Amino acid sequence: MNKLNKNFLWGGAVAAHQFEGGWNSDGKGMSIADVMTVGSNSTPRKITDGILENEIYPNHEGIDFYNRYEGDIKLLAELGLKCFRTSIAWSRIFPNGDETQPNEKGLEFYDKLFDECLKYGIEPIITLSHFEMPYHLVKEYGGWRNRKLIDFFVSFAETCFVRYKDKVKYWMTFNEINNQASFSEDFEPFTNSGLLATEDENREALMYQAAHYELVASAKATIIGRKVNPDFYIGCMIAMVPVYPYSCNPKDMMAATKAMQRKYWFADVHVKGHYPSYIESHLDRKGLRSDITKEDRELLQEGTVDYIGLSYYMSKTITYQNNEPVFDYNESNDLVNNPNVESSDWGWHIDPLGLRYGLNWLNERYELPLFIVENGFGAYDTFENETVIDDYRIEYLKAHIETMKDAIEYDGVNVIGYTPWGVIDIVSAGTGEMEKRYGLIYVDKDNQGKGTLKRYRKKSFYWYKKVIESNGEEI
Repeated sequence: MNKLNKNFLWGGAVAAHQFEGGWNSDGKGMSIADVMTVGSNSTPRKITDGILENEIYPNHEGIDFYNRYEGDIKLLAELGLKCFRTSIAWSRIFPNGDETQPNEKGLEFYDKLFDECLKYGIEPIITLSHFEMPYHLVKEYGGWRNRKLIDFFVSFAETCFVRYKDKVKYWMTFNEINNQASFSEDFEPFTNSGLLATEDENREALMYQAAHYELVASAKATIIGRKVNPDFYIGCMIAMVPVYPYSCNPKDMMAATKAMQRKYWFADVHVKGHYPSYIESHLDRKGLRSDITKEDRELLQEGTVDYIGLSYYMSKTITYQNNEPVFDYNESNDLVNNPNVESSDWGWHIDPLGLRYGLNWLNERYELPLFIVENGFGAYDTFENETVIDDYRIEYLKAHIETMKDAIEYDGVNVIGYTPWGVIDIVSAGTGEMEKRYGLIYVDKDNQGKGTLKRYRKKSFYWYKKVIESNGEEI
């Protein structure tokens, strides 16, 4: 029976724009996250045209990690983390995104951060683009609808690779690149690609074009990264949200198959280096043939990834919509409630076994090492007596770690690490809330940005510390 490797990477995960703050400190430019207001469970975040008065922009301060990183890394070392997954804010390195020279103050911040991690034996796991890009690239170039962004991103990536070649081994290019398969609203295309569709634009065509440019940029960056340091381990990052058929009706089964194809072709290109035939057919059938050159295809073939980073929070369920024989997937219309699982306060299905299913699905399809770089439970926490008794979070994480271990031990899946999301409370990407809490460390801040920002250990902090110390034997 397979067991967790003694060097298994137990860690925690966050993203620069959700926790750093310092949004305009030391030469940092405005990012797309900086123009997104606070929302709630029932109120979507607004994307504003620049910074407006009388709006709350929670990412501006985050949890002020930019000024508190030493204390926070010390807390993470106390927790026993073997690795720390975060991102480099593109707008901190290239404030506008199209400069020829980087911002030295921004580079210095990450030098200090990575040095602080390494001081405690914590391996940095770094994402280059995690729902953050310079806002100037949106205003001036239209975001990733523009081929010019390939070279801007590659310049950013190469700058980071060269600067941190002796400090960072594990890299990922684009976070949850496949989220934009949901393109009917602005949120996913904007956070992934800086896209705001005009009324006359075909949203689907726009998404496929932007994603293609990102995949080419990822491949070019990967090729360069391997030249900078052959020991780099460069991966992609996919949101694994398995889509189940509602029933064993063959039409539901086919609907689920098509949904999975539409959500995971991004990984096919990252890993296999070419577009799958089902997407080529879809593009041709709908007249979505985009700007794809012969050189692009050669780069995609050369710049394939070493591993797959993935997030897992939930599964979804689909039923067919009388749309055979095409079975076109429409996420905003085709999904239904799964009566076999419970849901969180935000309506996310709680499905631990879905993680094992997703790991098996990815392993069968790609045969690459897998790294669970996000998994967590957003909840309303009650803060009393300077702590949070979050047994519900422990229960969620425990169940998912158990199914991860089953995938390793019984199914032979090669999982190299596990970093629960929001290891410390941060601003929610989806809603902009602080009160949708994931962390094992409580941060005193509310949705209106009020609070001391003081940190407190939750009950889950001490539980996860024992999990790490026992290498997953004590759960």
